[in-house]
Amino acid sequence: MKAIADTGFVVAFLNRSDKYHDWASAIGRAVSDPLLTCEAVLAETAFQVESADAVLGLLRTGFLRIGFDLAKNIEEVGVLAERYRDRTPGLADLCLIRMSEIYSELPVLTVDESDFRIYRKNNRQVIPIVCPPRS
Repeated sequence: MKAIADTGFVVAFLNRSDKYHDWASAIGRAVSDPLLTCEAVLAETAFQVESADAVLGLLRTGFLRIGFDLAKNIEEVGVLAERYRDRTPGLADLCLIRMSEIYSELPVLTVDESDFRIYRKNNRQVIPIVCPPRS
């Protein structure tokens, strides 16, 4: 599987007590190439799991790869921030929306189904997502 990784997915993958851990682990076993992500997701994840080392380990092993340069996409991310200001998205979500435009064939792995069902790439296109099954 090739995909873009959101914070909730990475947290669930790292945290055995997370309610989505089994789902994230199953996805992790199906990964064929490094999952793409952004530095904002890495920072959020390190904060939530309270371990920068665990997050860096996923980069070192090639499970994750940084596939986004905010400096090169600042204008586009700014437009997205304005478009979705009523939802008050975090920087990570904005970067992932932009990544979904750049890597249009890749789904976003997320536990944040409610927001990612609203967000659109290229103004009106649905962002493909992979979420845990609804319980």
